[in-house]
Parts: sequence; structure tokens; C-alpha cells
Amino acid sequence: MSTAPTVVDALALASAVVDDLVVATARDTHQAIARRTHGLVRRGVGPAALPAEVLHRGIAATVYGAVGLGFRGASRGLSRLPAGLGPELEAGPRGRFVNAAVNGLIGEEIRRDRPRLAIEMGVRRDGRDVPLTPAGVSRAFPEATGRIVVFLHGLCENEAYWNRHRDRVGSTYGESLAGRGWTPVYLRANTGLPLRENGVVLASLLQRLVDAWPTEVTRIALVGHSLGGLILRASSAVVAEGQGPAAWTRLVSDVVTLGTPHLGSWFAVGADHASRTLARAPEVAAFGRIIDRQAPGIHDLIEGLAQDVPPLPHARYHLVSATLTRSARHPLAQAVGDLLVTPRSAVGRDRRGTDLFPGADVLHLGRTDHFGLLNHPEVHTALARWLA
Repeated sequence: MSTAPTVVDALALASAVVDDLVVATARDTHQAIARRTHGLVRRGVGPAALPAEVLHRGIAATVYGAVGLGFRGASRGLSRLPAGLGPELEAGPRGRFVNAAVNGLIGEEIRRDRPRLAIEMGVRRDGRDVPLTPAGVSRAFPEATGRIVVFLHGLCENEAYWNRHRDRVGSTYGESLAGRGWTPVYLRANTGLPLRENGVVLASLLQRLVDAWPTEVTRIALVGHSLGGLILRASSAVVAEGQGPAAWTRLVSDVVTLGTPHLGSWFAVGADHASRTLARAPEVAAFGRIIDRQAPGIHDLIEGLAQDVPPLPHARYHLVSATLTRSARHPLAQAVGDLLVTPRSAVGRDRRGTDLFPGADVLHLGRTDHFGLLNHPEVHTALARWLA
């Protein structure tokens, strides 16, 4: 029987999340408001308010307890069903979308508590993992060339995101580069795991891919969107620190990052501040805990990767930023950038003189949001020039 994640596994997780987040948040918020309200009433009417307070607490505890018990029971019951029961979650694009999003949000927790739902980093083809053996890679890439361009998606995404707006643009980055002698390879990662851990896994995976490639690899280009760009950088840092195989890095000629928060994401910083602020007030502290529950991969977006992860000395770096406004100098552009990443962070330069990528090519796209970078005509043109 298959051990692939099924819809039953997803329902078990959903039941647990409803209990842990929705019911618990409602209960804790209700209790905090009730304590404050009953305290005010006691000041006004004295001990006469005690019977109503005790009755209210008893009823609330019974209701929340019963609802929570129901969801916990449903989760445990579904989790105990035989592995492989029910339709596969990833049989279609919607299921793959859901699984990638959930892993991005609570990936480490899923790996620990519900391993069948945990995504393992891998090379993808037609919605499936490619076995990294000579036979498996040959079947997946029958027209393999010596030049490999590797695409890694961002937080909560999967490899299908690179097809965004294909109907409007007419092609994807991979398809365009395939016509220029490159072989596109799409990866999928559990973006909820710690950044450096993903870097270790990626370093090993790329070496295995090169070793199994049907023909001699002469050149590798790395293209990362958002968090994917940080994982690509982390993988080369692993090699530099002597923690992983080094042969593949010598083949890397170009690294392209699209909206990557090299110096952190203002959105992640804002979420972190919000969780700390909410924690100070009992009535909203439960909402702060929801924000603070976010996966390590999201926490890593607060600071990005600074000078301790230097660029590969022999590779050319190409940094693409976007802003909602036409100009990158507009106050709104400086504040929110492409909605998630500011232009300064996307190119690794700040007002204090930090420059993570001296001599890198820089491309700014105006009137474009974070996800518009996944398939943009100007990036098509730039990739053709950079990877000539």
C-alpha cells in the first residue's frame, strides 16, 4: 500500500489545527475578556457577582472542552487509519498547492508529528519526484544537455509556480532557456524548515543530480524566487564551510535571485513585532501565538543572509527587484517594495553601505508585485542575455 500523503492525512491535520488554533484561540480570548469584565463587575457590585461568574466559567469550559475534544478525537481517529487509505493528496495540482503551503507555514512541526505529509526536497517532473539515479534521471530528461538551469521556488510555493501567467506571457523561463541549449530542472523544497538545513540538503541533492546526469555537465545556473534564492546561497555556504560536496559548485557560472530578501523581509519583521505586541495584552495574546507559531523558514526571513554567506567567487550574480510603483525611489517602494521585499533587500544593499554582491547585475521592475517576478517579459530578456 502506498505511503504517499492522502486526503485522509490532510483531514487529520486540519482537525488538529482547528482544535489547536481556532478553538484554543477563541477559548483563550473569551476567557481573557471574561476575566476583565467580571473583574469590573466585582468592583461595582461586590461578592454578589460571584455566582454569575462561576456559572459563566463553568458553561464556557464545558462548551470549549467538548468542541476541542471532538476535533482531537477526529484527528486521532483519522491518523490511526491505515497508510495510503483514500485518494492521494498530491494526485492533482490543488492538493500539491495545499501541501506546499502547509509545509511552508508549519513544516518542521509537520515533519515531527505527521511525517507522511512532510515534503522532502527533490527534483520534480510532471508532479512527481525524480529518482536521482542514472536510470531515473535519464528517463526524466531524455534530451539532457551539458548546461543545467536549476529553479527553486519561494516560501509556501512549489515547482508549478514557475508556470504563472504562462498563458499571458506565452512561455516560462525554463521553456525559453530550453530553446537556448539549457536543460531546466525544477526543485521542490519544504520551505518551512530552517534555511541552513535546507541548504545542506540542497548541496547534497545537486551533487547527486550532477553525478547521475546523462551527459557531462559543463555549466550550472541557479535561479531562485524569494526564499528560494536564500536557500541557493545557503547551499553554497555549506560547501564553503566544508559540510557538503564541492564539485557541483565549481560548475556554477550564474546565480539569479528574483525578489529574494537578502537583508530580510519587512513583512516578516512586521509579523514578528506584531506577535510581541499582541502578547502584552491577554485579550489578544492568542492571536500573537498564532503568528509566533510560524515555521523556522519564515523566521529566517527576518534577517535574511548577510556577509557570513559570501557569494561564490567565480559565479556571476544577477539580482532582480520589483516595486509596486514605477520608480524604486518612491516612498511606497522603499517601504513595501513588491509587497513583501524592498528593493534594497532584493539587491543586498542598505543605507549603511552594505553591499553583499559587489559587481552584480541589477534589474529593477516597476509596477510589479512579488509573484509577478515568477514570469515577467523583462526577466525573459535578461536571462537570455545573462545566460548566453
